[in-house]
Amino acid sequence: MAVLVVGGAGYIGSHAAHALKRRGHEPIIYDNLCTGHAELAQGFEFIQGDIGDAARLKPILRRVDAVMHFAAHAYVGESVQKPRKYFQNNLLDGLTLLHALLDNGVQKFIFSSTCATYGIPQKMPITEDTPQAPVNPYGVTKLALEQALRAYHHAYGLRFVSFRYFNAAGADENGLVGEIHSPETHLIPSAFEAIRGERPALEIFGTDYPTPDGTCVRDYIHVSDLAEAHVLGLEYLASGTSAELNLGTGQGNSVKEVLSTIERITGRNVPKTVGPRRAGDPPELVADPSRARRILGWKATRSLQEIVATAWNWDEKRHKATHLAS
Repeated sequence: MAVLVVGGAGYIGSHAAHALKRRGHEPIIYDNLCTGHAELAQGFEFIQGDIGDAARLKPILRRVDAVMHFAAHAYVGESVQKPRKYFQNNLLDGLTLLHALLDNGVQKFIFSSTCATYGIPQKMPITEDTPQAPVNPYGVTKLALEQALRAYHHAYGLRFVSFRYFNAAGADENGLVGEIHSPETHLIPSAFEAIRGERPALEIFGTDYPTPDGTCVRDYIHVSDLAEAHVLGLEYLASGTSAELNLGTGQGNSVKEVLSTIERITGRNVPKTVGPRRAGDPPELVADPSRARRILGWKATRSLQEIVATAWNWDEKRHKATHLAS
């Protein structure tokens, strides 16, 4: 199946492209490189363009059977400070992409959504039936596109799977692709920056949460597990139905547990400071992934140790390459 991977030069999109290729599909990467990286698209057909450019999308969409959409802005704090940027790209341009699909006969769509659509849930673990009440513009824009997908499914027959991610982490086991963000806000690569002296210290936001060690608990899922779910989701669409699914492990780890794992695997100390809680950070976010297991036959199989080890391997590889190039 020919698949347009929109945002395929980004972190999760690039892993999905490799998973598609391994499964025998034909991924085409489409990315404007505003946050993506050309190096992550190596080995694939690559087309540079915006999701809001219907004219550029038209001839490409006529060549594909399905679209996977990863091209969203995804910084929660920035979405509060610059909501216009998020509503423009994540919602308005996202709708342009959906309309281009419909206008060009593409009926299969995989959407990269988020557990941020749940806001601050009152019960753990989080099922797909948990009320969606996002507390920031990022979550609001993701939920709005989910709602558009539901309406377009009923009205136009568009088949879709919306995947609500928990905390994606790790890197491809073969070291082909990994996590690159600028600025870096994710816990594991931020800890690596602190280890390397690229930031003074890792700031832990709050140690007084009602959790076993006082730090936030999150469900960390290996990006390769995430990517494999997308391929299964694509193949599920052949059944003619749609779905909204959590992607997580069902297990939570605290910030302190993750940092302890990083120190054990790297053999290095992570310089740390403690700061105040961030507004809107729930104490705990853990998925109930049983619906994805039931519908797709999918289950996350990689451990926190594998997440950290693959991420460190990728980080070491990139730093060695940078050092040799200089």
